[in-house]
Amino acid sequence: MDAREIAEGRRRWQARFDAARKRDADFTTLSGTAVDPVYGPPEGASDPRMDRIGWPGEFPFTRGLYPTGYRGRTWTIRQFAGFGNAADTNTRYKMILGAGGGGLSVAFDMPTLMGRDSDDPRALGEVGHCGVAIDSAADMEVLFSGIPLGEVTTSMTISGPAVPVFCMYVVAAERQGVDPAVLDGTLQTDIFKEYIAQKEWLFPPEPHLRLIGDLMEFCAQTIPAYKPLSVSGYHIREAGSTAAQELAFTLADGFGYVELGLSRGLDIDTFAPGLSFFFDAHIDFFEEIAKFRAARRIWARWMRDVYGAKTERAQWLRFHTQTAGVSLTAQQPDNNIVRTALEALSAVLGGTNSLHTNALDEVLALPSEKAAEIAVRTQQVIMEETGVTNVADPLGGSWYVEALTDQIEAEAESIFARIRALGSDGTITSGLLRGIEDGWFTSEIAEAAFVYQQALEKGEKKVVGVNCHTSSVEQPLEILRISHEVERTQCELVARRRAERDQASVDAALARMVSAARGSENMLPAMLDAVRVEATLGEICSALREEWGDYREPARF
Repeated sequence: MDAREIAEGRRRWQARFDAARKRDADFTTLSGTAVDPVYGPPEGASDPRMDRIGWPGEFPFTRGLYPTGYRGRTWTIRQFAGFGNAADTNTRYKMILGAGGGGLSVAFDMPTLMGRDSDDPRALGEVGHCGVAIDSAADMEVLFSGIPLGEVTTSMTISGPAVPVFCMYVVAAERQGVDPAVLDGTLQTDIFKEYIAQKEWLFPPEPHLRLIGDLMEFCAQTIPAYKPLSVSGYHIREAGSTAAQELAFTLADGFGYVELGLSRGLDIDTFAPGLSFFFDAHIDFFEEIAKFRAARRIWARWMRDVYGAKTERAQWLRFHTQTAGVSLTAQQPDNNIVRTALEALSAVLGGTNSLHTNALDEVLALPSEKAAEIAVRTQQVIMEETGVTNVADPLGGSWYVEALTDQIEAEAESIFARIRALGSDGTITSGLLRGIEDGWFTSEIAEAAFVYQQALEKGEKKVVGVNCHTSSVEQPLEILRISHEVERTQCELVARRRAERDQASVDAALARMVSAARGSENMLPAMLDAVRVEATLGEICSALREEWGDYREPARF
């Protein structure tokens, strides 16, 4: 890009920056030096990289979605939390909000993630242990008691039974007197990544995609601010993928959902802004920053050039970040505070829209209240004390960061080509389904994980406290333990609610839902009716399992 084009771009950016709302804050260094809101090539200079780097708030959005960067609005502090029963977690949520958290992110226990009720024999020993137990709309009411759902954005990390859980969330809002049309938040719903990495599916892929398509239609028509899909790379990275694989597999999943929406006749400029993303912030500081910048650029280009999105909002890649749980160590766990802080900083410098910071004890158990507070304070120190919110994309133009961004983008594009080649019709969706069935994604991640483990065992990669600097004065760590009493009382609660409800109404509502599943009508209205009469999550999912069957992953060696 020549000097004239760069100067014109700066003028465009300046006009948009001047028109945007800014925070009332001190945008100077600690020593009192004023800093510009963005930096670029010196006046009169040319730079061939500027076509790819651009300016904040302009296509291809390498430098961020907004011309103001964090001067306009900082990221949302959204702490991921859930344990025990709904009442226990409700208390923790109020602590997080009281400590300055800007949004909630719900962690569910394993039975809920698998669409099972707490009294299901297969739930034995798991109730409330890795998240909160939610069996019905009544539990969802308790979970958000005293938390106005019309005012707080809520993210829910669940995919297999995401749609019935979403229905419970909507009904809980109704019972608070909140119009569901004003709800704002995010539902994960990403079933592709379950087949690829996390393995928490219920049905074969096609029925899951049917439900997701129905959810996309329903939200577009009735809850326009709500984001029905958060396409997740986090679990792909935690399973052992490289940064480029995480990026490519995640964006490919996103392209598959775009193709699903288009196949439903939805307008891309209307439904695409309802897609969001969820990435891992791992420990390699600059690689992670480059990954986030490349993600925005790739998504914008594909949305515009491949899928025909015309509006900026439809080309935006908005993403939540969680620091890397897999990077935390049981040895010398206080070191995890440092790891989390650095990972969080990489997410911020990469332009994340919201952020969860892991607690130091999460490698051992669900976070204690003290550890959860330290995690929140970590974000607040970055936000309030470091000055990184003063400048949009402060590392933009760095030779190293720009080279890494280009390299990760090129690797991702190569992977997209391989995924398309797997399919039968050249679409990403066809390649995703074939890659899942053939175990291609699983084998690619397994190979990457194996290579890293070898490097770790040889000492080529260092982890402090694990394979280097192992001497320590650490003391035993007090961790949160979930009493088995939680499971007993939750099972009693489910049984009592079943006894008190109108069983005939439940049976009729479930029958209507199955009838909708057999046809082509949108299933959400029938599922909402089942939830309103207190059908449980396990009952809803069991009825659909009987209709659609279970999915069993093909054996691969």
